[in-house]
Amino acid sequence: MTISRRALLLGGGAAGVAALASGYLLVEKDVLPGRIRLNQALEGLPLVGEGPPAVPRVDPGPIVTGSFFSRARDTDVGWTVAYPPGFDDRANLPVSLLLHGRDADNTWMFDDLSLQYYLAQATEVEGVTPFAIASIDGGSATNWHRRTSGDDPQAMLIDEFMPMLASRGLITSRIGLWGWSLGGYGALLLAADLGADRVGAVVATSPALWLAPEDTAPDVFDDAADFERNDVFTKVAGLQGIPLRIDIGDDDSFTSNVKAFIDALPRPPAGAVSNGFHDASYWMKVAPDEIAFLGHHLS
Repeated sequence: MTISRRALLLGGGAAGVAALASGYLLVEKDVLPGRIRLNQALEGLPLVGEGPPAVPRVDPGPIVTGSFFSRARDTDVGWTVAYPPGFDDRANLPVSLLLHGRDADNTWMFDDLSLQYYLAQATEVEGVTPFAIASIDGGSATNWHRRTSGDDPQAMLIDEFMPMLASRGLITSRIGLWGWSLGGYGALLLAADLGADRVGAVVATSPALWLAPEDTAPDVFDDAADFERNDVFTKVAGLQGIPLRIDIGDDDSFTSNVKAFIDALPRPPAGAVSNGFHDASYWMKVAPDEIAFLGHHLS
């Protein structure tokens, strides 16, 4: 049965309908996630897109995990490093840091996106220059910037995680950055702060970008001043000289903001607005091209 917006919001006076309408309004204003999918349901459209692509049928390389106490975040953090096939866990390889989004952790890219298989397919079968990918816990609602609480995931990346990766033999003098959603925001922010001397390439996948502090999701910034200090729209000059790729689905609630950010850049980035949502299916679909981009520039 198709439910119209008018029937949902105006029909009857039952408490359940009122509560559902309140939830609808929160989602519609992007306070809660899921605007595109909710709109599809209300119009009787399918709730899913094409579905996730098939994971490459290739054996991945070594995966190493661990944890340490982060002084920058004042908590224990977990980390994961995935290597391409044919390299051991002390290989001298370029590395791209992976920045997760809301409510995820260092395992998300491997458990949900299967990036270890995409990395293996790219380097073993398609001839992409080998590199490692490394992730770490950044917090549940983070753009990877310092908060008033003192939690500083960006300092953790620079002062703790990168030296640890270097001690394992990975090349951290110029790194790659790859982030999704809030992590995409964080990748752009860190790239602009470090500059072209330290960042060899950056990929922002469906970055969660806002045009004004009053539009942001809860808990992402401390206040309007925090938003202004870390607004990536004001930091585009810092991205000068860094190879940049931005991908986002055409049915993503952040698409219009991302287009505005692309227009603000001094030159168009690689990547595209293509068919998809703000979900793992889309992120897996664009992963092969994004890995090839990172491998080319990190070589």
